[in-house]
Amino acid sequence: MKILLSGYNGVMGHVVSELTSDIVAGYSNVLADASFPVYTDLSEIKEDFDVILDFSHPSALKDILNKAVSVKKPLVIAATGLDEGHHQMIDLASSHIPVLQSGNFSLGINAMLDITTALSKMLEGYDVEIIEKHHNLKVDAPSGTAEMLLGSVLEASDDRDHAVYGRHGNDAKRTASEVGVHAVRGGTIVGEHSVIFAGVDEVIEIKHTAFSKKIFAQGSLKACEFMVSAKAGRYEMKDVLNHD
Repeated sequence: MKILLSGYNGVMGHVVSELTSDIVAGYSNVLADASFPVYTDLSEIKEDFDVILDFSHPSALKDILNKAVSVKKPLVIAATGLDEGHHQMIDLASSHIPVLQSGNFSLGINAMLDITTALSKMLEGYDVEIIEKHHNLKVDAPSGTAEMLLGSVLEASDDRDHAVYGRHGNDAKRTASEVGVHAVRGGTIVGEHSVIFAGVDEVIEIKHTAFSKKIFAQGSLKACEFMVSAKAGRYEMKDVLNHD
């Protein structure tokens, strides 16, 4: 497998580079030393590659999608902070090439998503709160993973239909139909996500803690392996897990 790594000089780019020798070229808007050829212009890349792995910034997504479509290569998008416009671009590109996008590439988190869906169906009437914690340098909030967990709750519920992000003031009593979502930023926390189901006289909490960024890099490489032989369309990590 031959990988074009977008965002090679970022934190996750360095982690991925340490875990695999399959990277044949790197792309970023700022050059930095690497053990493979690097470029600031996608049109100048000469190396042949099987898949693009994108750990860059959402601002670069349009160019990366265009590159993947032009060379008809699969794309794995691991950049976070995407908005509705980005997802529309991904949907359009996925009609031409295979595109996998996920807010979290941890295998454990993706198992947690399935568990959250199951509990949301079984525990109707329980109050649900989602809490995510990350390091003090993380820019976006809440995390993409928290949004994924929220989506699992809302899609599986009949009586929960909207999110409340944070809670403050003298009139902040929760409603039965809301899902609370809260972001904590501090220190060097790699990533922690909890989903709390609070009923009458009992609480069920499921929690995932990441102790290093390697779990995200390993999951992204597993996704790349899957996507090399995938057909055009939009994919999620659950497709990778179910394939195995």
